[in-house]
Amino acid sequence: MVRSCSRRACSPLFHAQRLTHPATFLYHFRVNQTGYIALGSNLGDRARNLSDAIDRLNAVPEVSVKKVATAIETDPVDCPPDAARFLNSAIEVETTLPVGVLFKELQGIELELGRTRAVRNAPRVIDMDLLLYGTLICKEHRLTIPHPRMHERAFVLIPLAEIAPDVVHPVLLKTIRELRDALTD
Repeated sequence: MVRSCSRRACSPLFHAQRLTHPATFLYHFRVNQTGYIALGSNLGDRARNLSDAIDRLNAVPEVSVKKVATAIETDPVDCPPDAARFLNSAIEVETTLPVGVLFKELQGIELELGRTRAVRNAPRVIDMDLLLYGTLICKEHRLTIPHPRMHERAFVLIPLAEIAPDVVHPVLLKTIRELRDALTD
């Protein structure tokens, strides 16, 4: 089942409402979701940066890192010409956090680890991109799920295919393995 998000929350929370007079009660049921996150670093101790980001995310209440892909070294894409090579990986998480809250947690971890956003695609200590969140399809001002360019990027698909080869992209309706293989054809 594909869910799309509303302007308000982009959230998988299911709402059940019971109306009584004179009060209204709102019940929230949180649902476990599997999310996939791409990680990249091309400044400082890149392996340590990836490890620190994963540890910090795993320490967030209601988030559990389940799988971590082997890190791969890649050339920078859409970066300044003198940018250093990246170390990239992907992780699978299980969470009950709404997608918007998870996204904010990722941005917070990036900031804590020293990420700055002064220049688009500038070298970075850490980059954490939310790729997939269950079967959610969401397009908001700052958040698009699935990630809009994930299917075009080997540095995303190679590690993601290691941990989630049979997961289906909810828009393209192809597995991660198929998307990865299409890049090499």
